[in-house]
Amino acid sequence: MKDYTHSIAFLGQWGRFQQVIFFLLCISIVPNGFGAFTLVFLMDVPDHHCLVPEGNLTEEWREAIIPMKMVNGKQERISCSRYKLDVVRNLSAQGFVPGRDVNLTELQQERCVDGWSYSKDIYQSTLVSEFDLVCSEQWKQPFTSTVFYVGVVFGSFFAGQLSDRFGRKPVLFATMAVQTAFTFAQIFSVSWLMFTILLFFNGLGQMSNYIGALVLGAETLTGNVRVLYSSLGTCLGFAIGYMMLPLFAYFIRDWKSLLVALSVSSLVYLPFWWFIPESPLWLLSQGRVEEAEAIVRKAAKWNKVQAPRVIFQDYNVDETKMRPKEHHSVLDLVRNSQLRVLTFILCLVSFNMIFGYYSLSLNTAQLHADPYISAFLSAAVEVPAYISSWLALLYLPRRVAVIGILLLEAVPLYLIQLVPQSLPNLALSLELFAKYSITTGVSLMFAYIAELYPTVLRNTATGICSTVSRLGSCFAPMLLQQSIYFKYLPYIILATMAAVSAFAALFLPESFGKPLPETLQQMPKIERLKCPCITEKETPKAAGALLEGPL
Repeated sequence: MKDYTHSIAFLGQWGRFQQVIFFLLCISIVPNGFGAFTLVFLMDVPDHHCLVPEGNLTEEWREAIIPMKMVNGKQERISCSRYKLDVVRNLSAQGFVPGRDVNLTELQQERCVDGWSYSKDIYQSTLVSEFDLVCSEQWKQPFTSTVFYVGVVFGSFFAGQLSDRFGRKPVLFATMAVQTAFTFAQIFSVSWLMFTILLFFNGLGQMSNYIGALVLGAETLTGNVRVLYSSLGTCLGFAIGYMMLPLFAYFIRDWKSLLVALSVSSLVYLPFWWFIPESPLWLLSQGRVEEAEAIVRKAAKWNKVQAPRVIFQDYNVDETKMRPKEHHSVLDLVRNSQLRVLTFILCLVSFNMIFGYYSLSLNTAQLHADPYISAFLSAAVEVPAYISSWLALLYLPRRVAVIGILLLEAVPLYLIQLVPQSLPNLALSLELFAKYSITTGVSLMFAYIAELYPTVLRNTATGICSTVSRLGSCFAPMLLQQSIYFKYLPYIILATMAAVSAFAALFLPESFGKPLPETLQQMPKIERLKCPCITEKETPKAAGALLEGPL
């Protein structure tokens, strides 16, 4: 059977049609860079202390009413308590001077019953200052992020199956609309609960639109252009959005205004509907040959090439009618033993990669005292990582590249604990190199997964692997908390998980240089590991010797 890639080879790989698809899909991913880390700024905690109402207090007592504590050799105000206001007012009215006439340590303290006063040195407002998510309400800060990532998990799960059933293009634009609409709706939140519910629905569209764009481009483009798009184009679109986020946040320091700017900028993608076609490969898998040919003929006009009279000779209507139409679901990934093993390994490796990516991303956000510089550093290291991933997909076997990247993540993370405290820049360099490695792996892994599964299951399988991997983003904040028990414990855990994933990747099949499979029969097979010291002819004899020897 003549495969899809050969059927459309007359179009070329980089005509006007491919260029439009490539750049529009890459641009459609930019909002994912915004959305994935917007909470870094929305949920940041400004310096704060108990609010002191206006009243009969001298300037000395107004300054002294907030207790002090020693942090890293510096005196800082306590955030969650103050000296009892009634007592302080009475002492102020009698003319006592704090620290001279009154020993402050003997005064009783009370909670911040009048609310908090927040510093505006960095932000005009954040969600934390808007809804007072501090002190006894501090648990809501990480919980808010968890709710968002749970939404991402559900979105990744359902969007993959929906696009396999209803098409790549409708689901792509539907998830973009969900992301834009709920980002805008969040500015009308009157409570933390309302914001969190809207944030969950925002998460449904966050990664779903990324997966939809990735699969649509991977099925429409061919050859090295497909590799360039899957490994570099989509990821650079994400990185550009990520790097633009601190720029937006630097000039827009109010959380509501920031959300308005991010949501309104997404409206530019509405005209894309008339330029991005449905995936011809998906249409063929549904038996809609005429629609697929119409798209390819339009592409031929854009590229100014002559299309053959019949483009998809092996996909005729009679053949489609003769065999019953197959409907595939997520259950197909576990019915077949090979698919079951393949999916398990890919889910394990993907989970560990995303877990490491978000753990290091959240940790590197603290690299600098300025949150805008921190976010930019965390984003900037991804650009060379994506370029490396593209080069690896061009010239390296997929399995070798994945194993090497995982080991390059594990080694520096193991070495960090050996770095003396007098060399903080070395420890920083090792951590950034690990972030570079794992980012390269995440970019490469999405393309690898798309190449392993057939068209009828590609988006479902990609969605399942993404769903499982996104669970890692939910657990990442918990991992970072383990540093209170042992400073280097998170690094050791991440390095060990990377090493385990590298071993599991040994059992993955190779897809390098092979066309995308369209049926289950065309899928690359999982190869058994063979000892290089034993040839295939020697195996039966060796097996017989093993059976006879002990007996």
